[in-house]
Amino acid sequence: MNLPIEFVNRTKELLSEQFSAFEASLQEDPPVSVRLNHHKTEISLPLEKVPWCETGYYLQERSNFTFDPLFHAGLYYVQEASSMFLEQAVKQWVIEPKCVLDLCAAPGGKSTHLRSLLSDDCLLVSNEVIRNRAHILTENIIKWGNPNCVVTQNQARELGNLTHFFDAIIVDAPCSGEGMFRKDPTSMNEWSVHNVNQCAIRQQDIIADIWDALKPGGILIYSTCTYNLEENESNIKYFIEKYDAEVLKIEVRDEWNIHSEIKGDFATNRFFPHLVKGEGFFMAVLRKSENETRKFLKLSKNKSKKEIVKTPEIVKKWIFDNRNFSFEVENNSIIAIPKAFESEMNLINLHGNILHKGISIAETKGKDLIPNHNLALSIQLDKSQFATTEVDYSTAISFLRCEALQLNELLPKGYTLIQYEGHPLGWVKNIGSRANNLYPNEWRIRSSYLPENLKTFWGKSK
Repeated sequence: MNLPIEFVNRTKELLSEQFSAFEASLQEDPPVSVRLNHHKTEISLPLEKVPWCETGYYLQERSNFTFDPLFHAGLYYVQEASSMFLEQAVKQWVIEPKCVLDLCAAPGGKSTHLRSLLSDDCLLVSNEVIRNRAHILTENIIKWGNPNCVVTQNQARELGNLTHFFDAIIVDAPCSGEGMFRKDPTSMNEWSVHNVNQCAIRQQDIIADIWDALKPGGILIYSTCTYNLEENESNIKYFIEKYDAEVLKIEVRDEWNIHSEIKGDFATNRFFPHLVKGEGFFMAVLRKSENETRKFLKLSKNKSKKEIVKTPEIVKKWIFDNRNFSFEVENNSIIAIPKAFESEMNLINLHGNILHKGISIAETKGKDLIPNHNLALSIQLDKSQFATTEVDYSTAISFLRCEALQLNELLPKGYTLIQYEGHPLGWVKNIGSRANNLYPNEWRIRSSYLPENLKTFWGKSK
């Protein structure tokens, strides 16, 4: 790996005698890790644990996740181990939050992690400004299955209008990506000192745009996947001085080998690949001053303008705890909104471009009610309301490719839930001679390739 000479010189100054070990680590294959969805599986894998994450595991080798139906069912997320350190910041400093924002959320690793860490009394808002990445984020949030979520596509300054709205904001800031060099060697070609400085300025602008949305006393978790001081310690010093913010220390264990306080007299956390089993990563936790003048937003009890249509009672029965949801219709889509967060969602709708919220339960087409794919993957789905069929591996892959299926002729006609190893994958409409596949076309497996003797980390060969 031919590192940029300016990067070498700057990082040598940062690490001094540790640089040789650091450089050697970049020649090694990066570790592969996953995080389980405890709402969908309670298994414990016989694999090495990620020490700072209760549901994180290192894999012995990289699986072909595209061809694992359980990945598409939302049982796990493939996530870099260092970034799972978010768990420690949240558990130690985000106490009983009611509303949390993941500002730069795509593709969804930190958002799905947050949703597993936050209580059911908390609403998670996941935002991504780039449209195609926002749709990928939406897909991953839906697969994770929790209804207490909103996905938005907005600039930070637009969400910043939600003054004093969020108890915690996570900013995994767009950065120069030095920590990803061994995972993505092509990123080295884009690296320059100029780009580092531009990223640092952009990060300052992002925090400036969103700061007003954080409640007084609220927590901002700032992270990057880069090593330089400009985007890390220097920016934290800038935030302390500009916003009178307090830096909070995350308690870590010595055996984790997490670097702290490379420069500055405040607590930070750095991950270097020669010290930890993970990629380059930086995190700091800031607390907003309690003394800032409070500006409360009035939470509207009235819904924004929507088509008022009575929801069929049968649809309400498709989810558990349906008394805890309100039902509305938008563009022929029936959506279940958690009543506990209805006012907050209405207010977000005034300032944000919402792509997803709650549970999209069904589409109306004439007198027909077509169950939505969101419902199939929701942890609120009541499977007893539908015909279900368990499929083998090859049929599951055919379904995930949006191919027509031939099902058991004894199955009743109508909408049937496809399951693999007991976990829902989506819907088909059984018409007798064949089953029309309702899997979202934009989510389908596009490759016609099928690995031979595929072995997943669950220990089952296909």
